Amino acid sequence: MKAMTSAAKLPATVAGSQNQEEQQQYLTFMLGGETYAISILSIKEIIQHSQLTEVPRMPDFILGVINLRGAVVPVIDLSARFGKQSVQVGRRNCIIIVEVNTGEETQNVGVMVDAVNAVLEIPTHEIEPAPSFGNNIRADFIAGMGKINGKFVIILNIQYVLSMDEMTRLAGEGYTSAIELKSVE
Repeated sequence: MKAMTSAAKLPATVAGSQNQEEQQQYLTFMLGGETYAISILSIKEIIQHSQLTEVPRMPDFILGVINLRGAVVPVIDLSARFGKQSVQVGRRNCIIIVEVNTGEETQNVGVMVDAVNAVLEIPTHEIEPAPSFGNNIRADFIAGMGKINGKFVIILNIQYVLSMDEMTRLAGEGYTSAIELKSVE
């Protein structure tokens, strides 16, 4: 498997075919030993883990920023965003570049994952609604549970997971907490 794939190399959805309504394509990846999926319609590209520039006073789940062809792209530790242990960086780590809607504009955001698996087509009838209990992540982060070879894959609602409004609010709370800690000293 190649470590770097551009969105143009990912299989496109079957435009104009009768199967378009019946199945969708998802990029599956590993995170903390679990398999997750994101609709390929949100993914721009996949890159190898690269040098990050840390940004002071950010929440723990914001690893920093990268320079992607001249653009500053924030990189999120998805595991930490879910409240779990941070991703342990190794040779298989990848950054998935995702387009997130921020009102009228779109923002590119990098998501650090343990490893990218494959692009899979999941028929709509094989996707169950998100359960209301038993998950280690917030229910609004889950778009559904896809059945693949008798196992479930958590399909993420990436627009909620990477909500810029919420991340800005959390970053502000981190900044406020840092000020409060300094005033106590």
